[in-house]
Amino acid sequence: MDKVILAFESGKTAEHIRDIIENSGLAGCTLCRSAAEVKRLVQKQRFAAVICGYKLPDQTAEAMVEDLPISCAVLVVAVQTMLDMIGGDNIFKLAAPATRSDLLASVRMLMQTGHRRERTVKNQRTDEERAVVERAKHILIERNGMSEEQAHRFLQKKSMDSGVKLVQTAQMILDGLMEL
Repeated sequence: MDKVILAFESGKTAEHIRDIIENSGLAGCTLCRSAAEVKRLVQKQRFAAVICGYKLPDQTAEAMVEDLPISCAVLVVAVQTMLDMIGGDNIFKLAAPATRSDLLASVRMLMQTGHRRERTVKNQRTDEERAVVERAKHILIERNGMSEEQAHRFLQKKSMDSGVKLVQTAQMILDGLMEL
């Protein structure tokens, strides 16, 4: 089951939203009372999303989002006048008071967005991995007279044929474990 963080100044609001989400079977909820607590939890564990009010005791939601990983989707539940003050593409908004169905639909959408972002972040190569691939392509270009595009396609094909990730295939070429 997915886990979401609920961060509201009012414990009563957080508990009410937790009851709706958990009783629907949509996700398990962890309650937080501050932005600092949210940031600590997100660094330690994987959460599908953060649902919060406009302002927490130590920070606004907008400021908190700047310190969260891009893979963490955030939904701010607040009155429309507060939501109008929030900018940024990384924040989803739900005007309060919201119906149970609107809240659940928003949370589903938020969790899907969080999962998509997480997959995107996971699929991005690190600088070190990109360097390994580039060095392997350089070897293919020098030894076999390939263009950069041909070298990349060669790595992709070998990777797919062997069922090994592209970076691992590139490393095998660098280690001399794969025929060129």
